[in-house]
Parts: sequence; structure tokens; C-alpha cells
Amino acid sequence: MPRRVPRFRAPFALVLGATLTAPLALTAPATAATGQFTVTALKFTVQAGGRTCTVDADLYRPADVDRDRPAPAVVATNGFGGSKSDGSTNIVGAAFAQRGYVALVYSGLGFGRSGCLISLDDPAIDGVAASRLIDFLGGRRAADDGTKADFVTLDAPGDPRVGMVGGSYGGAVQLATAAVDRRLDALVPMITWNDLAYSLDPNNAVGGGNVPGAFKWQWANGFYLMGEGQPLLEPSLDPSRINSMDCLHFVTRACDTIRTLNSGRYPAKQTAELLAYARSVSPVSYLHRVKALTLLVQGQADSLFNLNEATATYKTLKAQGTPTKMIWQSWGHSGGRTDPASGELNLGQGNLETSYVGRRVLAWFDRYLRQRHVDTGPAFAYYRDWITDPNHTYATTDRLPGLSRTLYLSGDGKLVDNRRKVVRGSRTYTNLLVSTSHSESSLAGLIGLEDPAPYDTPGTHLGWTSEPLARTTDVVGAPRATLRVVSPNAERTQHSGDAADKLVLFAKLYDIAPDGTRTLVHRLVAPVRVPDVTKGFTVTLPGIVHRYEKGHRLRFVIAASDDAYFGNRGIKPVTVVSTPRDTGVLRLPVLD
Repeated sequence: MPRRVPRFRAPFALVLGATLTAPLALTAPATAATGQFTVTALKFTVQAGGRTCTVDADLYRPADVDRDRPAPAVVATNGFGGSKSDGSTNIVGAAFAQRGYVALVYSGLGFGRSGCLISLDDPAIDGVAASRLIDFLGGRRAADDGTKADFVTLDAPGDPRVGMVGGSYGGAVQLATAAVDRRLDALVPMITWNDLAYSLDPNNAVGGGNVPGAFKWQWANGFYLMGEGQPLLEPSLDPSRINSMDCLHFVTRACDTIRTLNSGRYPAKQTAELLAYARSVSPVSYLHRVKALTLLVQGQADSLFNLNEATATYKTLKAQGTPTKMIWQSWGHSGGRTDPASGELNLGQGNLETSYVGRRVLAWFDRYLRQRHVDTGPAFAYYRDWITDPNHTYATTDRLPGLSRTLYLSGDGKLVDNRRKVVRGSRTYTNLLVSTSHSESSLAGLIGLEDPAPYDTPGTHLGWTSEPLARTTDVVGAPRATLRVVSPNAERTQHSGDAADKLVLFAKLYDIAPDGTRTLVHRLVAPVRVPDVTKGFTVTLPGIVHRYEKGHRLRFVIAASDDAYFGNRGIKPVTVVSTPRDTGVLRLPVLD
């Protein structure tokens, strides 16, 4: 059974974005000796987003590192809603200091005791602020108390040998920093995004252009409420963290974006502004400037930032020649409160050397920061939850699997392996004005609540089911479906000038066991806002790593709604017609 978000991460995952969290804290109000390293609290005054604010940081310095024996540096910051004092963040500082690295851990802008507004890892703001910390590590500036870092390995005057590590909000900031500062040498962004427009308002229609998707309202509003509720966590906020009564702690454009999404409307001007802003603060818009060597780590159990996000970043970096590798680990932002599977990275246990992902991270920095001749591993690795031996849970390959298995949607509700087996027929579903399908309650498992099993109400979805599989089938990657639907109501409204009037549907894949038990893999779905219902369209489903056992059946479903997302406006019945010559096609990345 797949393992999900570790228990010790749950409180921070609730506030949307920790890589790893534990109650342990190693921060210090002043210099404190640990026996192996010292921890010194520092402040840095920076200019960011037109404001002057303070960045709160801790410097972890190994006991044997000095001007005559310098060491490379690792920088880390928190996930959304956290600070340098979170278990995930300060454990990173301690872990790397224990291994001989200088570590600088800081609270991201707008969090903890750092100033400025929350700006969603904007390279022009968050990236620039992090760059000022790299100035400190390179000896170009001192901390506010006069502390200088003359013990960091330099590649050139003012150019420290430095990497960054962290997850989610602390992952995207690495790419944002590398886009504005070429001095960064190596990155390890974990469970983070490629395009916030896709993350929060996904449209999985290939070639959908600027047609918005279905608003992921639970996750997005969780972000927003956590950001605006900062005074509950920090009663005496730095004045630089206050915007206005209309938008308390975010930059104004972030508040405008969440309000447009919550309105349920997509008028052309506001939609263009929404998409432009979300993408401007996302790696999708600035990866062409990222040259730092990058090890991407993404979680399979993640409905917030799914595997497709890391895959998009990976392909872009590879195409432009930036050295890049990728790992799909088991846990991400969603999926429950169990601990990481045996052998998985769990910094709460300090298991860098004994976990596959941990060893890969250490090798990455040893190779590119310490410049040792070590093997950094294969181009691509992925966790397999069906392997019980913790020493062999990861499979590796030099390339991403391709779409190798084709199935056809038959008019009698079957999923067949040959077009000649397609039966002519048509079937119809209709949506109601309330949601009738459930994939997940995005925050339920993270706060200890039971999440109902996924379901689809009869009459509001269509499904196609295969024959029992003759052999075990492993799917690794993002399936694709090509569809054509008939919806006269949607055809009448889709050109209204408000994209919210276009048809929305939700595609997903189930695993049906011989006893009828249904599994929606990691509770992932693919929202689609159909660009034009008079034309066929292709849907990219979220990437998965899943074994369909022999005797199980695949079931492909399109549903009218999903209660984790905003859906259709108005009633829009949908008919799917199948003939042997013209029917829907499902393509799967199946391993041989």
C-alpha cells in the first residue's frame, strides 16, 4: 500500500508547503555551540519589491571551518507559512553543517521574523532577497551586526560555491534565485511548481492556450488564509509586512488573483491578468535563465504540485542544456498522515545517508560543491510502492517512459485494445448544480480527519472498463486521452466572452480489483475546461507510478464535477459517441 505524507510533516503541510517538518528546533538567539558546529542568528537588511525589510537567518558553521579551511555553502528556507525555526528548515542547516558545509537558513519574505510582503517566490523580489544572502556568503557584504563570512569556498572574488535545498515554497525560490544570480552552483528543488496557473487553476487540455482551468479552491484558499492570518502567528509584525486593509500581507496582484479565482468568473481582461501574473512568478516564465545544476525531487502523492510540474521543468532544463536529473519520491503534499515508507527520505530521523533520495542529494552537492568525483545517479528514478524490500523500492532509467499502450473507448462502456473491437453507441451524462463526484478533501488528512473514498454519482459521469489484465501492468508517467464530446448547451455558451461558460469535465483512472474495490491512484484527477466542444481535444492526466496487478481492470472516467474544484456554470449535458472509425483513445506509459 502506498505511503503518504509523513506524520511529522502534517502541521506544516496544512499551511501548504513544508518539505519536512518536526517539532525539533535548533535555532539560537545568539551564537550557540553544539560541539560540531555553531549556530549564529543574523539579520540582513535588503531592498525587495520596493520595500526595505529585514531577513531573519541562522548561520550554521562547522567547528573546523575558518578562513584557512573554507567550505562550500548550502542555503535553505521554509515552505509556505513556516520559518527558519521549523523542524524541516533548521534540520537542513544542522544536517549539512554536520557534514562539513556552511549552512545559511532563513525565513522567507513575509514569514517568521522576516519582513516584506508575501510575493509567491517572485524572482524580482524573493530571488533578489536570496541573492543578497549569497553576497554575504561571497564576502561582498556583512550581516547587520557586522558578521562577515570569510570561511566559504570561493570560485572567484565575491562568488561563493553555494547550493540551495528545500521544498515547495522553499523549492521554487531556488529556481527564482538562480534566474537572477548565476553564482548559484547546484539546486535541489523538492515538491514544487512549474506554473502556478496550472497548480491552482489547472486546465489539462493539451493546447488549451490561455483558457483557464478549474479552480483548485481548497488548496488556493488555504494558502490565502494562512498568508492573511500571519498576525495570529507573529503578533508584532514588521511594518514592511503590511500592505493595506484590502490586501493585508500579500503583494496586491496576488490578492487580485485569488479574488478573480474565487469569483467563479473568467472575463477576458481579468483572466489575462491572472494568467500573466501567475506565470510571471513561476519557473515556466524564467527557466531559460536558470543554469545551475538541478536535481528535481517530486512527490507521487501530491494533488497540489503533481508530477507533471516537475516533468515540465525537467524537460525545459534538459532541452536548453542545463544539467538536470529527476526523482519521483513517494510522498508529497497530500494523501494522508502515515510516515514515509521504509527507506524513504525522512529528515526528522536524519536519514540522509540511509535513504535513497538522501544519498542522491548528498552526492549532488558533493559532486558540484565539493567537486568530488562521485556518481550523482541516473537521469530518472521513481519509487515503487509495490516493492517491499526498502533497498530496492526505486527503479532507475536514463529517460522518461513514453506512451506505449493504446486503448479505445467503446460505445458499450468497454475499454478495448483494438479499434475493431469498438462497438457503435452513444452515452450521456449531465451535471447538477452541486458537485456529484469526490476525489479528495485536500486538507482533511493533514488535520486528522477522515476523507471519504472517491466516488462518482450515477448519471453524472461516464466510464470505460477494460477486461481483466492478463499480466501485471506497470504505468509510469502521465497518461493521455483524446476525446470528442457533444454538448449543445456548452456550444451555445462557450463564446460568451467569459471562459467560465465553457464546458468543464474531470478525467481520471481507476484500478478495479477482482472484488470490485476501486482505487483512484493518489486521488488524482485531470480537470479540463474544453477550449471548443465542436472539436476533439487531448487531455494529459497527472503522472502516476502504479502497478495494475494481473486480474485487475483499468477504468477510465470522465465526470461532470469534483468537489475539490470549481466546475460548470449552468447545466451542460455531455454525450460521447463511439464508432470503430471515430472514438476516444487512451494512451498509457506502460513499462515492457
